[in-house]
Formats: sequence, C-alpha cells, structure tokens
Amino acid sequence: QYAYVVGAMANGITSIKMVEAASRAGILAYFGAAGLSIQVLEKTIFDLSRRLTQHTFGMNLIHSPGEPQLEQATVDLYLRRGIDLVSASAYMRLTSALVQYRMAGIYRDDQGQVRCPNRVIAKVSREEVARLFLSPPPAKIVSQLVAQGVISATEAAMAAEIAMCDDLTAEADSGGHTDNRSALALLSTMIALRDAIVTRHAYQHSPRIGLAGGIATPQAVAAAFAMGAAYVLTGSINQGCVESGTSADVRKMLSEAGQADLAMAPSAQLLDLGGKVEVLNRGTQFTQRGQNLYYLYSKYQSYQQIPEVERVLIERDYFRQSFEAQWADTRSYFLVRDPGQIERAENDERHRMALVFRSYLGHSSNWANKGEPDRQLDYQVWCGPAMGAFNEWARQSFLNRVENRETVTVAMNLMHGAATLARAQQLRNQGVVLPPEAQQFPPRTRQALQAQLQ
Repeated sequence: QYAYVVGAMANGITSIKMVEAASRAGILAYFGAAGLSIQVLEKTIFDLSRRLTQHTFGMNLIHSPGEPQLEQATVDLYLRRGIDLVSASAYMRLTSALVQYRMAGIYRDDQGQVRCPNRVIAKVSREEVARLFLSPPPAKIVSQLVAQGVISATEAAMAAEIAMCDDLTAEADSGGHTDNRSALALLSTMIALRDAIVTRHAYQHSPRIGLAGGIATPQAVAAAFAMGAAYVLTGSINQGCVESGTSADVRKMLSEAGQADLAMAPSAQLLDLGGKVEVLNRGTQFTQRGQNLYYLYSKYQSYQQIPEVERVLIERDYFRQSFEAQWADTRSYFLVRDPGQIERAENDERHRMALVFRSYLGHSSNWANKGEPDRQLDYQVWCGPAMGAFNEWARQSFLNRVENRETVTVAMNLMHGAATLARAQQLRNQGVVLPPEAQQFPPRTRQALQAQLQ
C-alpha cells in the first residue's frame, strides 16, 4: 500500500518479526535470507506463510559466485514452496539459477501478453548490472535451460518480451555490499537507462526505479520522490529497530553512530575477489582485523608463509585457537554447505587459508547478531550513513530511545514527513512564505500520525 520497502538484511537481520510487522501495515518487506542454510529458509517460509496468509512478503536471493550450488538450492526451494517475489541483490552477472526463477511458469494470457508468475526486484549499484536486469534474459542461458529440460521451448520463445526484473532499486551508499555511489547521480542514470531500454524492447510493463542508500529522514525520502524514484528502500535504520534479528548490544551501538563512524571491510563471501562491505567502525575492531586478514591473504600463498609474529596475533586475538583447529571447524561447516570447497582446499593451501579467514569474517556477523559480550571487538555490523542521519533527526524525540524504534513507526514517520515537506515545498515554489517549523518534521508517535489523517 506504500511506496516504501523494508530491504533484506542478511542472516535474518530483517527477521520474521520485522517482515510480519511491516506486511501487516501494508509495507512490502523481504526476509534477510542471505547467509542462512536451506533448512532455516524452509522453516522461515513455513512460518511466514502461516502468519501472513492474507499479506504479501518476499525473500532475498543473493548472488553466490563462490557457492553456485547454494544459489541453485535456494531457487529450487523458492520454486518448490511457491515464493513468487524475491529481492535479487549483490549480482555481478546473471546466473542460470536466477534466469530459471524468472522464467519458471511463464505464460501468455488471454490478451496475448506475456506474464511471469515470479517477480524479481533487482537491487543494483552499477549501470552495467542494471542493464542486464532491465534487458531480456540472456539467450545463451535460456538455451541452456531448454537443453537441460528446465524450461520448454515454448517458454523460451517468450523470453525476448520480458525484462529480467519487474522493478529495480538503485542502491547508493549503503550498509553491507556497496559501491558507495552518490544517490543524486545514480538515480537519474538508472531512470535514463530504464527509459532507453524500455523503448528499445517495447515492453508491455516498464520496470519502476526505486532508491536505496541514505534513506533515513523525511527530507531524504521527499528528495528521492522529487528526483523521480517510484519507491524508497530502507536498510540500516531497520537494523536499529526492535524487531530486527540482531542483538540489543548492536542496536545500542547503532543508536550512537554518526555518519563518520563507518569504514569499508573485507566481505566474507567475496574475500578472494576483493569484495568489501560497509560496516560500523565505532566500538569494534572488526574493520582493522578484517583488513589485516585480506592483506595477508593477498601477500602470501599459504598460512605457513605468514610471519610467526602475525600468526601468533591471529590465533590469539582473532581465532582464539590454532589455525588447524579453525580449519577443522571450517571444514565441518563446508562439508554440509558446499563439499566442493573442501576438495579444492585440500589441494590448494591458499584457498584453505581463504576459507579459514572467511570463517572468521562470517562468525563476526553472527557474534554481533547474538550479542556475545566477549566478542564485541570482533562485531561485524553492516551500516551505512543513513544510520547517522537518522540518529541526528531522532535525537530530541521519543525515537532517540532504542526501545521506541519500531519498524512501522519509523516507516510511517518518513512517509508522512516526506508528504508534509513536499507540500510545504510546493507552497514555497508558489511564493508562499512559511515559518521555519514548516520545513521540519520531527518524529511523531503512531497515534499522532493517525490523528493527522483524520
């Protein structure tokens, strides 16, 4: 019912509780599926389907270049369980699993229009990736799926009439995986790119372009819509809400964050590719430790080549056990998740080192979500500049207290505030002189917002 999306934050940070609260209020929300096992995802889908029989919700589908089997297993699960709405994120290229999801069940209706039962909302920060999502499914991948018997030749023939996505979110500077893009430059570019591609392919449906990254105040939301965004998507500020799947310690840390309290750190999933994530740098040493691990991985071909003084530091402060013990734990994990990684690591010492380092990076997020007190210096907390902007806006209000930060209350304040500020701007454009307070929208309770509508 609202042009507002609660984005998917990995490891269940966008939790069942958060998705349910948002969906019941008429707000689209995606469960943060990335990083979770297929077994956990299946249980999550069962729970959400049972709770939200009359409401819409979506699931995250993240690109897993190092674990293609996991991405395929996730798609197979979604198709089997009837999940018809996904947020496709972190993609650098289109995969056969994603194309299979998009094409599954495609048909032509009585009016001759091609319909895709499975909706894909892409979240991208680069023009070349946006171009892939706004274009039809790649013919090469479609042909491969036909040859594999995954889709029929009749279904394949319809591929040229659809885009890979129903809508596309332009992701500016944000928490987690980000290219630190400027919202002002990125949104206008994505809209222009969409218009050109839609004209070229004469689609029956034109994908809408939304904006994410830095969405944290009524002014930011109003600006996004003024620039032509069809909707806004929030992330960092939701992690600080009471329904999020992270710990109370992390929510407290986020409530104290400023816009400068951020840094880029190595990504657990993309360590060997140099991928980075934006994280909170205040109250944790994760950034420095993660960067050190990436430096050592880049410089040495095996763990044994690392100078002893560095190995002692890593085993004492990072792993809190020997490299061999850390490898044994990592090996057990990948035997279940992706056995192919173990076979490769047994024959490639550098890959073994990468998996062990990735293990630490991955655990850092789990320690934060669980709120393990003796691991606070290792907390990996995904966060963008939106968090600092929100804290400043909320400082003198009831939202300054963490326990008052409810996902729907925050969303309604941003949307009501954006509408109010947009109307004030329209009056100013017509020469009406307004008092300074008309240019501000301080946070209001849900009851006050409801009263405003009556």
